[in-house]
Amino acid sequence: MAKQHLFSIFIVEDDPWYGQLLRHHLSLNPDYDIKLFTTAKDCLSSLHLLPDVICMDFGLPDMTGDKLLAKIKEINNQIPVVIISGQEEIAVAVDLLKAGARDYIIKDDHAKDLIWRSIINIRENVHLKQEVEALKVQLETKYNFEKTIIGQSEALKKAFRLIEKAIHSNINVSITGETGTGKEVVAKAIHYNSERRKKSFVAVNMAAIPKELIESELFGHEKGAFTGAINQKKGKFEEADGGTLFFWMKSESWN
Repeated sequence: MAKQHLFSIFIVEDDPWYGQLLRHHLSLNPDYDIKLFTTAKDCLSSLHLLPDVICMDFGLPDMTGDKLLAKIKEINNQIPVVIISGQEEIAVAVDLLKAGARDYIIKDDHAKDLIWRSIINIRENVHLKQEVEALKVQLETKYNFEKTIIGQSEALKKAFRLIEKAIHSNINVSITGETGTGKEVVAKAIHYNSERRKKSFVAVNMAAIPKELIESELFGHEKGAFTGAINQKKGKFEEADGGTLFFWMKSESWN
């Protein structure tokens, strides 16, 4: 049976009592692997261990929290960082959050519980990202066009060559054919086998959009731009930015 991966947490705290308090509190969850550091230097030298989250005091003896945060982000921008500080100035918190901190928690009687909740949220977010990556891999396998589109006819071989060209370019592609012949399958095969697979595949049924709403659907609109625009809306072009935008309609809709 495979060993369960423990969720790795670095605590960087120069106050021995407070550091041990946090370590004990978080270790109540047996899924957590806690490592305690008293200096920024020791934390930085251990980043190769790839912690899942770092909880650090703002006022460390060898480096301030903003500088340590910057160094962590420079080495590995993917590690979430929670700042724990005695400073209650909103401007300090805002600056650290803008610099990439995931959370800013005031060191008071409620801090350890807030840290616990923050780590749960971060862990759930990590799991969601892992699930999304796994789904992307499944999609890439599913839309391997040579396995998805089965056949050895000359017409299909020609289609495979055209798909291969489309995969390695950013040109606009026109896919025509009768209803049910697999136009969207071809479009997804191109998308999920190209560099664009890391971004969205957005399919748009043009026949389902009233002509007076086409501009809003494709380009989006701001709140209050027209009567009924009660919220800001992303357009399909923005949704598919860096990915693939697939316009389609049934052949009978062209008449």
